Amino acid sequence: MITTLLVANRGEIACRIFRTCRALGIATVAVYSDADADALHVREADTAVRLPGAAPSDTYLRGDLVVAAALAAGADAVHPGYGFLSENAGFAAAVQDAGLVWVGPPVKAIELMASKTRAKELMAAAGVPLLAPVDPETATAEDLPLLLKAAAGGGGRGMRIVRELADLPGELTAAAAEALSAFGDGEVFAEPYVERGRHVEVQIMADEHDGVWALGTRDCSLQRRHQKVIEEAPAPGLDDGLRDGLHDAATAAARAVGYRGAGTVEFLVTADGRPYFLEMNTRLQVEHPVTEAVFGLDLVALQLRVAEGEPLPAPAPPQPTGHAVEARLYAEDPARDWQPQTGALLSLDVPDEPGLRLDTGYTGGDTIGVHYDPMLAKVIAHAPTRTEAVRLLARALERARIHGPVTNRDLLVRSLRHPDFVAARLDTGFYDRHLAALTTEADEADQRLAATAAALAEAARRTTTTGGVARFGAWRNIASQPQLRRYRSEPDGREHDITYRTTRDGFDLEPDTRVVAARPDRVTLETGGVTRHFTLVTDGDRVYVDTATGSYTFTALPRFTDPTERTEPGSLLAPMPGTVVRLADGLATGAAVAAGQPLIWLEAMKMEHRILAPAAGTLTALHAALGLQVEVGALLAVVTEPTDPAEEHA
Repeated sequence: MITTLLVANRGEIACRIFRTCRALGIATVAVYSDADADALHVREADTAVRLPGAAPSDTYLRGDLVVAAALAAGADAVHPGYGFLSENAGFAAAVQDAGLVWVGPPVKAIELMASKTRAKELMAAAGVPLLAPVDPETATAEDLPLLLKAAAGGGGRGMRIVRELADLPGELTAAAAEALSAFGDGEVFAEPYVERGRHVEVQIMADEHDGVWALGTRDCSLQRRHQKVIEEAPAPGLDDGLRDGLHDAATAAARAVGYRGAGTVEFLVTADGRPYFLEMNTRLQVEHPVTEAVFGLDLVALQLRVAEGEPLPAPAPPQPTGHAVEARLYAEDPARDWQPQTGALLSLDVPDEPGLRLDTGYTGGDTIGVHYDPMLAKVIAHAPTRTEAVRLLARALERARIHGPVTNRDLLVRSLRHPDFVAARLDTGFYDRHLAALTTEADEADQRLAATAAALAEAARRTTTTGGVARFGAWRNIASQPQLRRYRSEPDGREHDITYRTTRDGFDLEPDTRVVAARPDRVTLETGGVTRHFTLVTDGDRVYVDTATGSYTFTALPRFTDPTERTEPGSLLAPMPGTVVRLADGLATGAAVAAGQPLIWLEAMKMEHRILAPAAGTLTALHAALGLQVEVGALLAVVTEPTDPAEEHA
C-alpha cells in the first residue's frame, strides 16, 4: 500500500496528482528547482526537496537526485507525471532498484516504445496499421511532402515538414541537432506527411491481471508547432467501424508490450478515414482530463491502484456520457510566432461554474520564468453535447481574468467559435490556414472605449471620493481644461489619446458616450444606447481592463514621446528571455547577410526561435554567443543596410 508519494515533476501535473493523493489519504512529496522554490506545487505538497540549480538538465532530469529525494523524504512510491523523466526506462528501473513503487508501465514496455522506429516495427508485427517509412537517402519528389521526426522524443521537438527535395539535407541536419539537444539522441526518421490529417488517440488503462480498458477516443488535431492546443473527447465525426478499429488497434498495441497503467496510443486519420499508428506514449497525457470527464473516472487514482497490484474495478470501463473539451492556456503571443512570455502573473481567475474544471500550477502573484513550458493552465468543460461543451468553454475563457504576460486566451476563444471547429472540420493544418484571421487585432472602437474607461478610472483615483464614487468638489461654473491620457494597447501597439473634461456632474466625453459611473476599479459607460461595464486593475504603468466580451491591456504613456527611447536601425533584439543555442555558420562581424536569413537561434521554455536578418546588408555588430542567456530586448546583433542602390541591387 502506497502511503507517501513523490511526484517527479512540477507545475500543473504535480498539483493535479497531489489533489488525488489528498482524496486517497496519501502523503505527498514535491521536488523543486531553485527557479521553483515558491511554486504552487511546492506550496501544496506535504514535504518538498530541493534539487539545486534551475535548468531542467540539472534538476528535474536528474533521476539520481530525484530517487535520492524520495528516499530522504521517506516516500515509498514515485509518480513521474508527464514530460521530463516520465518515459525514461532507466529512471523507472532506478526507482524500482531503490525499493520504491513505480507508478508507471513496466520498464520493458517503456524501452520498447521509447524509439518510434522500434515501436513501429513492433506494431507492424501486431497488425496495427502503419504509414510506410521513407529512406531519406533515396527519397524522390514523388515521396513529398515528408515529415521528419525524432525517434526518441515528442512534443514537436526535432520535427520538420519537407516539401522541396532540395531542402531535405538541411532539414535533416536541423532536426537531428534539435533531437540530440532535446533528448540526447539524434536519430531521425522520415514518413509521408499526410495533408489535412486528424490526430486521434485512444486512452489505455491496463492492470497486471490481463485487464485492458480502451477508454474512448480523443481528437487533438488543433496544434501549434506540432504541440496540442485544444483537445476533446470523444473524437467527433468517427463512424462506429473506425472507432471500434481504433479501440482494437490500441488494445493490441498495449497487449503487444505487456502494458500496465495509463498510456495513450496515437493515430493519424486521413481525410478518407484511414487510421495509421503514430506512437504510444507510456505515461499520462496532458489531455487526460477530457477522458476523465466523459467516463467519470480519476485516471491518477487508477494508476495508483494498478501500481499497488490491484485489478481494474471491472472487466469493462463504464459507459461514457456527454462531451468534454480542453483548452491549454499558454503564456505566449500567437501573433508573433508563438513567442513565449514571462513575468509576474497578477491574476488567474477562471469562472467556477458547473461543468468547468481548472488544472493549473499557478495562482495570482506567481512568476512565469524562462526555464519551463509556458503552459499556465488547462480549462476543461463537460456538458451533455459537444455544442454545449464548446460554448461553455469559450465563454469561461472569455470571462476569465488573466493579468500579466500576454497569453493565447483570445486565440482559444476565437478557435472554439470558428465555423470549422464548430462544424468539427478538424485537422492538423487548422492553424496553418486560420492563424492570421484568428489573431487579428481587436476592434479599434471597442479598444478605444476600454482605453477611455482606463482614463476615467485614473481620474477617479486622483479625485476625492465619497462612497467609492468620484465626486468633484471645489468646482467653478466654467468648463475645465481638457485632460489628456495616452495609452498603448498591448500587444498590438495601437496608441489611443483620450481627452475628457471634468464638470460639476462628473465627466464630459466625446459625443455619444456618457459616463454612468466611474470608480478606480470599475467604470460604466453608455454609448449608442448600450451600457457597458469595465473592471480595472492597475499595476505600475499597466492597466488591465476586463469586459463581458473581452479583455484589454494598456500601457500608460507620457504625454510626449521620450526622444532617448530609440533603437539603432537594423538592431536584432531578443524577442523573449532565452539561451543562445546556435549561430549561423561563419557568422561574424563584417559578414554579408541576406534578407530573412536565420542568424541566431534562441531556446526558451522548450521552444526554439530563429532570429532573422531584417534586410540584406552587413553584420556590423554581434553580441550573441553560444550559451549566452539573454533577457527580452537584449541587443543580439546589428545588420546595416547598404546605402548605395547599386550595391543593394548587387
